[in-house]
Amino acid sequence: MKVQYHLYDDRYGYVGEFDLNSCRSCGHIGLSHEFSRAELSDLYSNYYPRSSFSLDDYHKHVEVGRLRAWYEGAYRSAFRWVPRNVRVLDIGCGFGETLGYHESRGCDAYGVELDENIKRVVEKFGYKVHVGDFDCSLYEQNFFDYVTLDQVIEHLSDPIAALSGVARILKPGGMVIISTPNAAGWGAKFFGRRWINWHAPYHVNFFSRKSIRVAAARAGLDFVGGVTITSSDWLHFQWSHLFAIPPMGTPSIFWTPSADKDFTKRAALRLLEKFHQTGINHITTRFFDAVGVGDNFVFKLSKL
Repeated sequence: MKVQYHLYDDRYGYVGEFDLNSCRSCGHIGLSHEFSRAELSDLYSNYYPRSSFSLDDYHKHVEVGRLRAWYEGAYRSAFRWVPRNVRVLDIGCGFGETLGYHESRGCDAYGVELDENIKRVVEKFGYKVHVGDFDCSLYEQNFFDYVTLDQVIEHLSDPIAALSGVARILKPGGMVIISTPNAAGWGAKFFGRRWINWHAPYHVNFFSRKSIRVAAARAGLDFVGGVTITSSDWLHFQWSHLFAIPPMGTPSIFWTPSADKDFTKRAALRLLEKFHQTGINHITTRFFDAVGVGDNFVFKLSKL
């Protein structure tokens, strides 16, 4: 292992510096820091932005047309790969938008979420959500047709243990869909330590095509395939992020709406929004995905 970068939270202002290490043999990259359960609860409940979300702004995800889905990179999301009328578990279900989407398509949907802000959504909509860490013992063996980890596995300190638990509760022939940033893609190479998807200290593991195969095999799962499909918005976020990088301990004016903004930075962010509307970010993103070096992986695993 070698230290690739020294990083800090350049989005939400969590204090601390973190070493990003890379494995020479399998290409796996990760932070060396290990958080306690109390630290994780503080990190996600008090620094992640969902505490400011209003239930009035809650909207379940909806179907999108094929052309729009391609143009926007919508299939970078794991939930888009789940068919109708199946039993599905979304590990890391966020604010519950995917659960509403699945239920609208006839699915028996379950969720797991560490961020306690999900309780407000559960109380209003009655979703089946376990608030806390993923615990496979809460579910019957061979229970789910699909399990999704949508921008989640990079947050897990022990992803092989999590995948082993998924293998236990997945039906034979069932599928695991994982979306996760691609640290070997063009964005990480071009933007270096300012790549938005390092996202320290929230992202702790970055899988390569080789290391996800190793993890799947250790967990008792079969690797089916992987492609790069990236949200077109991510490149817009990247440019905006570069204009708004704060010092350690200070929230970014781009990622934190309540943070103070000066006139110059407000104007720059408005111009970047106008630039995004030209579609150049979309076409650029589609090109890098087409040649296999996009910023986001979608991996498929199965249980034999």
